[in-house]
Amino acid sequence: MHPDLLFSAGWKKGFSLPFVEVKNAAATMKAKPSRNSICGCRYAFYTPKLSSHFVPSSESISLVLRSSIAGFFSGDSDFFEKRGRRVRPGRCAFLRACLVIVLSGSTIVLGQEAVVLVQTGSSMPEPLYKSWIDAYHKETASTEIRYMPVGSGESARNILAGSGDLGGGDAPIPEAQLRATGKPILELPAVLIGIVAIYELPGVKGDLKLTGAVLANIFLGKIKIWNDPLIARLNPDMDLPNLPIHVFHRNEGKGSNYILSDYLCKVSPEFLAVAGRGESPKWPVGQSFQRSQELVNQLHSTPGAIGYTELNLAVSSGVHMASIKNAAGEFIKPSSQSIAAAASAGGSKKADDFRVSLTNAPGKESYPISSFTWLYVPATAPDPERGRAVAAYLKWVYSSGQNLAKEQGYATLPADVLAKVVAKAATVR
Repeated sequence: MHPDLLFSAGWKKGFSLPFVEVKNAAATMKAKPSRNSICGCRYAFYTPKLSSHFVPSSESISLVLRSSIAGFFSGDSDFFEKRGRRVRPGRCAFLRACLVIVLSGSTIVLGQEAVVLVQTGSSMPEPLYKSWIDAYHKETASTEIRYMPVGSGESARNILAGSGDLGGGDAPIPEAQLRATGKPILELPAVLIGIVAIYELPGVKGDLKLTGAVLANIFLGKIKIWNDPLIARLNPDMDLPNLPIHVFHRNEGKGSNYILSDYLCKVSPEFLAVAGRGESPKWPVGQSFQRSQELVNQLHSTPGAIGYTELNLAVSSGVHMASIKNAAGEFIKPSSQSIAAAASAGGSKKADDFRVSLTNAPGKESYPISSFTWLYVPATAPDPERGRAVAAYLKWVYSSGQNLAKEQGYATLPADVLAKVVAKAATVR
């Protein structure tokens, strides 16, 4: 432990309010939010030694927050052990949720007013969201946003419980959960994404083609080798090896699971009966991965592997992607254009229903495993100032943010959908 600088966030027994505290030999400052404590524990995070002439400022406090919680929110189970305090990995998710409450309820004001918003969400659109956050902060220095990729399911639970300022995921929140919370939550499409089937067949030339039924049978464990007649018949120009298929999938609670299983359930009654549709399908075979990048990295080094991830991550990682047969009978390569075609054919006519499924959309050019990715936003924030900050950020997302998304290779919202999303986002208070 280093005594020069300490950032601590948590709760003490006997204290009714959580606190955020920054201190060194020269100064101690505390910011107390108005929410009641929910547990009787305290954890401290230590940063590297700073100059003895350290003077607290909005920039230095921001640096402390970033450096102190970066490892924690990244899911590094050894984070505490590296800093002289061991916390069981099983408690990390709970502690992260506690810190979301502290940080979302607290604003440190030093010299000028600043708002620090907390956003949770999926790991798939994380690169885009971080680009949005950086660009927005350059234009609006008074607002900072912390993004934590906790997964679609966990993000939804946080927002429904009142933790964090906004969330996000690759699946609509189940209607039963929305009704149970008793508070209006907006589900606003952010951009369009495509889930792509990725594979590793070293030395095999050609572009793999798969139907939905064949892909379902692979993930059901019914097709076990790459030169199975059902795959070979679709790929007569490929010299497919007699190599075992290694199935990779995501852990439970992931939005990518929802999108893929939603598609497979539409094209395979057996998949619907065995695995089911949702963020946590009952995969009968395969190895699971917590993060998309982990799955991609392992696939690279596993001959015969097949898995799935978001299009932009697949492109940046250089993995092989399969073309999928769509509802019109065409084998379609995933691209921002084919994903946008699916939205135009399958979703824009239902622009009032932002929860609409875009998988297996009609149209010759539609990529069949396409979807919105959503932002989960409380219609009314407990703190009006924070609500105004969220509304301002959303206004930017649906103007400049869409342009930035397009530059980074994402399919943006169709014009008719975008207009209605903008109108809905403007109601956030």
